[in-house]
Amino acid sequence: MSSKRILMITGDFTEDYETMVPFQALMAVGHQVDAVCPGKASEDTVATAIHDFEGDQTYSEKPGHRFALNADFASINPADYDALVVPGGRAPEYLRLNQEVLAMVKHFFDTQKPVAAICHGAQLLAAAKVLEGKQCSAYPACQPEVELAGGQFANLEVTDAVTDGNLVTAPAWPAHPAWLAQFMALLNK
Repeated sequence: MSSKRILMITGDFTEDYETMVPFQALMAVGHQVDAVCPGKASEDTVATAIHDFEGDQTYSEKPGHRFALNADFASINPADYDALVVPGGRAPEYLRLNQEVLAMVKHFFDTQKPVAAICHGAQLLAAAKVLEGKQCSAYPACQPEVELAGGQFANLEVTDAVTDGNLVTAPAWPAHPAWLAQFMALLNK
């Protein structure tokens, strides 16, 4: 396995597990992961939220940890990266309003580099207009956004993931084993 340089775009109230688990797992197998947030620099933190499935009509939300960024958003160039990770949570909801973030996401699709998005990360993909004709899983409440963006919503079990070309998606953090395995397979091509 060759080491890859991976960009993670995240923000305040990102889902705790969907940020920390891939960040740490990808580094554990030798990849460099640069986590960034618009308007923040290396060593700044973002608030995280823990989304849990406790039998209610939607997930519950609890305060998570502070996640330390390790790169400066203002100085990154997406062309320097081999792949992109987009965690879920509430961050994609506001990140999709940032034109620079949308251009970065689009770069990874234009260049056919691997992209892993989970849960509400699909909101960012939809806003970047990169889902046309692609299968995309996400938290079920994001199905309308996936379909309005021309994607085919993959209604998977919460523990499953789907790969369509360079894109790996999953509904939520219980899918980490499948999602990360499929993403790592793309990284090793």
